[in-house]
Amino acid sequence: MKVILNKDLSPLGEEGDIKEVAKGYARNYLFPRGIALPHTERTVRLFEARRDEIEARKAAKRQDAAGLKERLEALEVIITMPAGANGRLYGAVTGQLISEELGKLGYPTERKRIDLPGNSFKSVGRYKVTVRLYESAAAEITVSVEAQPVKTETRSAPQTRRGRRREEEAALLASGAEPLPDTEPAAEAVAMEPAPAEAPAEAVATEPAPAEAPAEAVPEAAVQESPAETAPSPEDAEGPAPPDGTSGL
Repeated sequence: MKVILNKDLSPLGEEGDIKEVAKGYARNYLFPRGIALPHTERTVRLFEARRDEIEARKAAKRQDAAGLKERLEALEVIITMPAGANGRLYGAVTGQLISEELGKLGYPTERKRIDLPGNSFKSVGRYKVTVRLYESAAAEITVSVEAQPVKTETRSAPQTRRGRRREEEAALLASGAEPLPDTEPAAEAVAMEPAPAEAPAEAVATEPAPAEAPAEAVPEAAVQESPAETAPSPEDAEGPAPPDGTSGL
């Protein structure tokens, strides 16, 4: 299907160009957005009447492209990315990344206008990139890919208790106060004193208890009678009583 472009559309063409496109592309995309019009006698006469206006805009675009080309070629785009010791990037520099960097520098550029050798850069170095501007005008810019410096953290050696104590004493002496008592050696001595050894639990548990003597083992001869049972009565001490009620006198 033949159409006439009403606006610039890269890479299809520019305003006023007559192009052959698919019917679906024209009806679903170009016509609804006003990018192109059907190629008819009416539209041809319309664009012929606007020819001078269109050519004036194209001349202005060529002039702008020439000035932009000089500024871009004098520019160096520096991109910093993480890389290994051999210069291999942990990633890749693509056209989209270069487009973003150009936008940050004040030169907004579409990704599709940037041509990279091999489509991406995967190592540090200096590269040449082509930026297509207007019609056949193009700028060749320099892109420097640098390795991101690795941040190294240095940790100081841990300060000992004695070192901290010396610093505190020096601060006290400088202020005129008395130094702290030296209690650290005593603490170290207490800490180094060995704890008393405990008897093994198994030895205590297995030690036999003393056996008690049975009650039957005591001999009967060893048992003594009490004084109350062995003392003689008064009658036994006086002897037998005399016959017929007379005394023994």
